[in-house]
Amino acid sequence: MLLEVCCADIDSVKAAVEGGAQRVELCADLECDGLTPSSDLILQALATGIKVHVLIRPRPGNFVYNEEEVREMENSILTAKRLGAHGVVIGALTEDGDIDVETCQRLVDCAEGMNITFHRAFDVCNDPILGFCTINNLGCNRLLTSGQKRSALEGAALIRKLVNMSQVKEKTSGRRFVVMPGAGLSADNVAQLLEQTHATEVHGSLRSLVGGAMVTTAQNVRDVLEAANKSKAIV
Repeated sequence: MLLEVCCADIDSVKAAVEGGAQRVELCADLECDGLTPSSDLILQALATGIKVHVLIRPRPGNFVYNEEEVREMENSILTAKRLGAHGVVIGALTEDGDIDVETCQRLVDCAEGMNITFHRAFDVCNDPILGFCTINNLGCNRLLTSGQKRSALEGAALIRKLVNMSQVKEKTSGRRFVVMPGAGLSADNVAQLLEQTHATEVHGSLRSLVGGAMVTTAQNVRDVLEAANKSKAIV
């Protein structure tokens, strides 16, 4: 199992590394579900040696973007690529709640050569099965999802269905597409989540209240990895 930790500051990245995570999703302003991080933070995260996937999200709120915002996202992707980031995390919807194919294709084209994750905009799209197929066809490598529920454990049934679909598509196309559960991950539920979804990657911020602030801790990362290793899931 691969563990990705969502980090909004360098201390969280260092905690993820110390705890044994294999990758971070780097963002800013986690309190509003994450925005595009600064170039300085990207460079600091890359200096730790961990794989870094950069969230590309220009503002809080919905995932319907105008032309100016799309151009900003394209520029952010090119900046992340120039700085050496391993991947980007993208997503956009139409006003009708469908995957915005035109916008997403532009972002995918900008990210050529990078690993591409479609973020939880998926969780508010109208049709998850059609959305899954659209995202796969766009050439993304991964889908981050809570199964369109508040937490990934609550959405485990849909996630398992999407994992099964991804395995079928891999057999027919030869191209791997990962369905990665995220939202509410903890050491208390990771084994159950793996057993119910058969996922091979999971995502979480793994934060605790320390000194009056919510921060990612190395111990939380270690606890999740230890609990996952005890899982009876066949992955």
